Amino acid sequence: MIAAVCWVPKGVAKVLPDSAEPPSQEEIQELLKCNVLLESDDNEDSDEENEEMDTETDKNTDAVAKALAAADALGNQSADFQRQHKVDDIANGLKELDMDNYDDEDEGIDIFGSGSLGNCYYPTNDMDPYIVEQDDDDEDEIEDMRIKPSDLIILAARNEDDVSHLEVWVYEEETEEGGSNMYVHHDIILPAFPLSLAWFDCNLKGGEKGNFVAVGTMQPEIELWDLDVLDEVEPAVVLGGAIKDEASGKATKLKKKKKNKQAVNFKEGSHTDSVLGLAWNMEYRNVLASASADKSVKIWDIVAEKCEHTMQPHTDKVQAVAWNPNQATVLLSGSFDRSVIMMDMRAPTHSGIRWPVPADVESLAWDPHTDHSFMVSAEDGTVRGFDIRAAASTADFDGKPMFTLHAHDKAVCTISYNPAAPSVCFIFLDISEILMEIQTFHILF
Repeated sequence: MIAAVCWVPKGVAKVLPDSAEPPSQEEIQELLKCNVLLESDDNEDSDEENEEMDTETDKNTDAVAKALAAADALGNQSADFQRQHKVDDIANGLKELDMDNYDDEDEGIDIFGSGSLGNCYYPTNDMDPYIVEQDDDDEDEIEDMRIKPSDLIILAARNEDDVSHLEVWVYEEETEEGGSNMYVHHDIILPAFPLSLAWFDCNLKGGEKGNFVAVGTMQPEIELWDLDVLDEVEPAVVLGGAIKDEASGKATKLKKKKKNKQAVNFKEGSHTDSVLGLAWNMEYRNVLASASADKSVKIWDIVAEKCEHTMQPHTDKVQAVAWNPNQATVLLSGSFDRSVIMMDMRAPTHSGIRWPVPADVESLAWDPHTDHSFMVSAEDGTVRGFDIRAAASTADFDGKPMFTLHAHDKAVCTISYNPAAPSVCFIFLDISEILMEIQTFHILF
């Protein structure tokens, strides 16, 4: 199942991605130590949970002991018979090996050769004079990993057989053999089911620009991965999430009074539930917005690795967020409370302007060709367009849309404008899609 996709701008990826550095011996020892502590903690937790079960089990101990004693008494005779047969089998095996004459065997056979030059070991095939045709597999592998500036790259977050991962797809418009080709260049294993993606070029490792992606999952943290590094096992940065014990690596927990349950202790500013939506600010390149099932919208400084603002304008899960590409401080948020709210981050404490919709919001999209219009897709299969110039924060504002399009019979999962063609958008439902001219509401494909 593919849960989220996003484009990587053409030409930003490294031609030859770097390989992740292997962990040092100290890091390996630390991981092994953490693993031992994790197992001991799990055993302690299971012991606490089974205390009541152990009390009930003790009542039946006498009956079980009597049954075992009876079974042992019945099986003694059979066990003695089997033991005698095992001894005989071992004796016969030693007799066949003829171990008494082992030292008298022929020692003239040289297993490892005569020690001449032909039997020498060469560290590489290039140094071996007997290999005429050199192996060019390494060059082929390097060529396979090469990303051309003309290649198109798309990221796909998917889950298959309970394993979640992020795939980096490369589309070659024209190959040497002619025609096109599309393949998975490399992938990244994710710790939980993915829900949202947002590509960004703010280099977390210093320098001009990078090639990174923010990943939101069923867990409350946001992982930032470097797409130019192969075989990476840990994200470059993790925003929010649970506070982990330095010794064991497990999330620390706070005990609750009711039913002895434990609550996870989160980092300051962290979400406390799944991250459903992400949006990167293209002008303020260190700014990332996130939407969560905990009903909050957060603004992150990904360089400082901290949450700058937390807003709770909605009364239900927040499904999507989107920055206005022409007004970088204006942010839209859509929620399961059937509303869309526009906020200006220059005044994050303001309640914003609200537009009601008749169903749960699925996705949002600003028109890249104007600074005053956006579209909303909903669970009832409709797409609505709004103009913020008619908006007002007064109580009598009705929030009527410019248009309503009944695009599908089921939920419209995603909508996307065509940045190269004004008034043209894509509307997606699962694997079906509609290409529409907005001004005339004419279906093109």
